Amino acid sequence: MRGLKSLGILVAVMAGLGAYIYFVESKKPSEADAEARPKVFDVAAEKIVELTVRSEENRTVLRKSDGRWQVVEPVVTAADETEVSSITSSIASLENVRVVEETPSNLAEFGLAEPRVEIGFRLDGEKDMRHLRVGDKTATQGEVYASRGGKQVFLIPSYVESSFAKTTFELRDKSILTFPRDKVDRLVVQGEGASKSVAKAGSEWKLTEPVSAPADYGTVEGLIGQLETARMTAITALEAGDLKPYGLNEPAVSVTLGTGSSQATLLVGNKADDAGYYAKDASRTLVFTIENRLVDELKKPAGDLRNKDVFAFRPFNASALDVAKGTDVLAFAKSKEGTGENATEKWRRLKPTPAEADQVKVDDVLSKLSNLRVEEFNDQPEVLKAFQAPVLEVLVKFDEARKQEKVTFGRSGSDVYASI
Repeated sequence: MRGLKSLGILVAVMAGLGAYIYFVESKKPSEADAEARPKVFDVAAEKIVELTVRSEENRTVLRKSDGRWQVVEPVVTAADETEVSSITSSIASLENVRVVEETPSNLAEFGLAEPRVEIGFRLDGEKDMRHLRVGDKTATQGEVYASRGGKQVFLIPSYVESSFAKTTFELRDKSILTFPRDKVDRLVVQGEGASKSVAKAGSEWKLTEPVSAPADYGTVEGLIGQLETARMTAITALEAGDLKPYGLNEPAVSVTLGTGSSQATLLVGNKADDAGYYAKDASRTLVFTIENRLVDELKKPAGDLRNKDVFAFRPFNASALDVAKGTDVLAFAKSKEGTGENATEKWRRLKPTPAEADQVKVDDVLSKLSNLRVEEFNDQPEVLKAFQAPVLEVLVKFDEARKQEKVTFGRSGSDVYASI
C-alpha cells in the first residue's frame, strides 16, 4: 500500500506541474499578439549616456562622452563598444511578453528581490536612472521574470539575458595594443631566435633585419592586423609592481609597432597555461594573458616575412630575357611590328643567332619563371657551394626595360637553389 500511496503523490505532483505549465503556456500571446507587444522602455539606444550593469557580483558603471563609451567603475578604461552597443540595443528593443502581476507583494517569488542581473541607465538630458531587474526563468525556460525597479512583474524573452549579463572584463576594451593601423611604418620583433624588423618604403614593406630583402606585403599586413584585433583572454593584475613572476622583467618576445614619431610595444613573458602567455602593453600597468597562436606567429623566423617570389616580373610586362648556361646564351627581346592600330609585339631571338622566336614557348618559360616560389631560405655554407658552378643564370628586364632582375640557379644533389 505504501508503494501505491507514493505513486498517488507522484501523480498528483506531476498533474499539478502539468497544470501550471499549461496555465503559463495558455497565457502566452499568439503570433498576432506578439507583433503588438509593448516595449518595456520607450527609448532610443543612441540616447542612452550612462549604464550600470550588475551581474555575477560584478558592478560596472559606464558613461558616454563624445560618442565613445568608457568604464568609470570599478576601473577607468575604454569600453568595448560592441558589448555596450549590445546592451543599449537590447534595452531599446526589449518587449513585454506578458504582465504577471501589476503590484507584486513578494518579489522573491520571482527571483526579483535579489535579481541575478540588474541594469540601470540614464538618457541624455535626464537626471534620474531607469532600472530593469532580471529574475528567475519560468518553468518552460522560454522567458524570465523582470520588473522596472520592483514595479509590475512581467515576462521578457530569456535569450536577452545574455546581452545584459556582462562582467566588467567583458565590458572593458580588451585590445592588447592601441595604435593607428593606417600609420604603421615599421615593425620590430625581438626575442631568442625570432628577431626581425620590417620598414615601409612607399607602399611596399622591406625586411631590414636580419637581412635586407623585399618583404611579403600580405604576410606583414596580416601580422599587424592580428596585433590590432588580438584581445586579452584574462586580466592577471591591474597594477603589477613586480614583473618577474610573469617573466615580463626580461620578456621572451617583444614586438614594437612604429607610427611615425610614436610607437606601441607588446611584451610577452612566461607561459600562463595551455591557453596562453602573460603579456603587457609597455605603456600600461596591467598584466594580462593572450592566446598561444599570436605568440606562435611572433616567434616565426624572419624568412616567413620575406617575399617568396623568386622573380618580381610578370609575363605581360617582360621586355627581355637572357638565359645563360655556362658559355651558352639564349637572348630574347620583345619588339613592335607594324604601326598604329595594327602594331603588335613579338618576341625575337637575339642570340645565338637572330631569328623570330616561338611566341608560345617564350611566354611559357616566362610564366614558369614568374611563378617560382621559395620553399625555404638557406644561407648555410654547404648550400652556398652550389653556386660555385651555377647551372643557370636568368636575366629578365621588365616595365619597359626600366627594371631588371638576375637570378642564379645552383644544384646540390637533388635540390635546386636560387640566389636572388
